[in-house]
Amino acid sequence: MILMVSVQDRAEALEALRGGADIVDVKNLQEALVGSARPWVVKEVREAVPAGHHASVTLGVVPGQAGTVAMAVYTAGVLKATSVKVGFMNTEYETAVEVLQASREALTGFDTKLIGSLFADNPLYDGLDPHRMVELARDGSCDGFLIDTITKDGRNLFDFLSEAELRDMVFEGKELGMSTALSGHLRTDNLDELARINPDIVGVRGAVCAKGDRGQGVHREAVAEFKRQLKLRQTGEVRVREPQAAPSANGATGRWLVIDGTGKTCAGILAALTEQVKRDKESFVEVIMPDVLNTYDVIVWAEKGGHSILTQREDGDGSVRILVQP
Repeated sequence: MILMVSVQDRAEALEALRGGADIVDVKNLQEALVGSARPWVVKEVREAVPAGHHASVTLGVVPGQAGTVAMAVYTAGVLKATSVKVGFMNTEYETAVEVLQASREALTGFDTKLIGSLFADNPLYDGLDPHRMVELARDGSCDGFLIDTITKDGRNLFDFLSEAELRDMVFEGKELGMSTALSGHLRTDNLDELARINPDIVGVRGAVCAKGDRGQGVHREAVAEFKRQLKLRQTGEVRVREPQAAPSANGATGRWLVIDGTGKTCAGILAALTEQVKRDKESFVEVIMPDVLNTYDVIVWAEKGGHSILTQREDGDGSVRILVQP
């Protein structure tokens, strides 16, 4: 899991980076439910953030007008945003797909990733069912998705969708090779649930603002503490699941292939495993996982596919090796 911090301007972006944020996500919290920052604000942030660092853009709740949204998405590409989030509330499913497809076309030639977004609390507003997030991201040709909230009454993501529901959606997205992100008034005490779900990206604002007040501005020390707590779970220093017993290989012999997941997203690792066992069901596959949390995804993948986990061991550098028999 990497940390995304919502920022409103250049100063907040720099504060988030100094605290260790992996992604700064530019938005306008004063406009409507979730609004877009002015183009010049995005430009200032992008120019201030190192080229190799992620600076994304949120368009918020967009209208059901494909051309209008495509123009905004195109602007995000011109401004070199690393991703642009397109969110839907009271939009018919077919219209949302049309908007995303037009947005996909608008990003032709840019490196900007297209992220579809639904809100977990959409049912409060007779909005598009958040359970259709993976389906919408797939049909809209998105690179990934974000599930967020727009309610401002103290409730957060887990008040609207359960850990099990979110876990299933995130895993399904990873199997399709998408990036997966969760946000929505998340707090430090949600980190155990988030770690068990294991999205690629965790998005926060209020939890990393001075005094925990999203109106007080992003504070580097709060960002650093949230990031520290996230890493404790990612490395397994704070356990969020019962430890998995490592079964014996029982003298297994045969061709042995290695998939090195170092530097890969969990979605990339699962996609590589899936492709390998499709091509070759005779060879054993050893996958190297960069951290503890992603091992749970491989175990679930194996269980769902009817594959056997033969061994599981931790290396001195903190990585985990899992031997799979298709």
